[in-house]
Amino acid sequence: MMDAARRFEHVRALTDDHGIFEHALLDVPRREHGYCVDDVARALIVVVRDPDQDSDLRRLREIYVSFLEAALAEKGLAHNRMNEHGEWSDEPGMGDWWGRLLWALGTAAARASDPAIRVRALRAFHRAARHEPGDLHTIVFAALGAAEVASAHPGDAVARRLLLTLIRAVPTPPDASWPWPEPRLRYGNASIAEAVIAAGTELGDEDAVARGLRLLSFLLAVETSGDRLSVTGTGGRSPGDAGPLFDQQPIEVAAIADACARAYAQTHDTGWRSGVGRAWAWFAGRNDAGVPMIDAETGAGFDGLERDGRNENRGAESTLAALSTYQQARRLGVLSGA
Repeated sequence: MMDAARRFEHVRALTDDHGIFEHALLDVPRREHGYCVDDVARALIVVVRDPDQDSDLRRLREIYVSFLEAALAEKGLAHNRMNEHGEWSDEPGMGDWWGRLLWALGTAAARASDPAIRVRALRAFHRAARHEPGDLHTIVFAALGAAEVASAHPGDAVARRLLLTLIRAVPTPPDASWPWPEPRLRYGNASIAEAVIAAGTELGDEDAVARGLRLLSFLLAVETSGDRLSVTGTGGRSPGDAGPLFDQQPIEVAAIADACARAYAQTHDTGWRSGVGRAWAWFAGRNDAGVPMIDAETGAGFDGLERDGRNENRGAESTLAALSTYQQARRLGVLSGA
């Protein structure tokens, strides 16, 4: 188990009064690349759901919530990129970042220990959620936030509408040999299965829950090699592609951990708990290159698994993916792997 006092050391090093810097050169923040909503949203989720809340995490939570509130434009669209001087460098829009913003706000609205933060997050969630997302991944990320809101506020009509949108948006392919809703695996794949499970759970739709579990089973079958995860690389994966594929991204593994944790909560099937263990084991070194993908001393995550080792840079996305997976494995008691 990582030391609680040091687990967020690298997150703190990447964070200033504006937000969390997106990139790092080795372990040094690359301030010139600024910040993005995608990573601040990931940071808020990890900080809010950590069981060891202290004044330092509360300070980080306030920074991240304020960043996401400021990212929202008048009509509920969202900026994504802020430069190192604290100025927005893009026009408000809707994309993956908007979906992740809703995911983070929904998580804070449901789980933050401070009631004032929960109120602020729910208010911002409702401001953004007036829109109807189009891209599947944007809908998926938004629905994960909506599921959090619905779990805390079962009658929330805005959250329920997003969950229904998600269920309608995930198609059933005609080819039973490739049941995935997209013609190839892209990124954040397990989040699709998790969102379907979550939506079905909150709406009382047993067929949707069963479908999400089937999608996750298929994904794990494709992305497991022997006793280890071998996830889709940055180039994606088409039917018939043989692995291992590189550059493997930590966010793929974190998404599997989240999805398996939700599947376990829904079914109490220990096979899903083992899936969380395999995800943590990937970070601990049981992966296609046999190298650890987290610095246990500082909580820093390495940016990608390569054929001959790892990318030594430790940016926000990979660090938060490692910490997120650690949280799930710790909660389910599978830190030693599966």
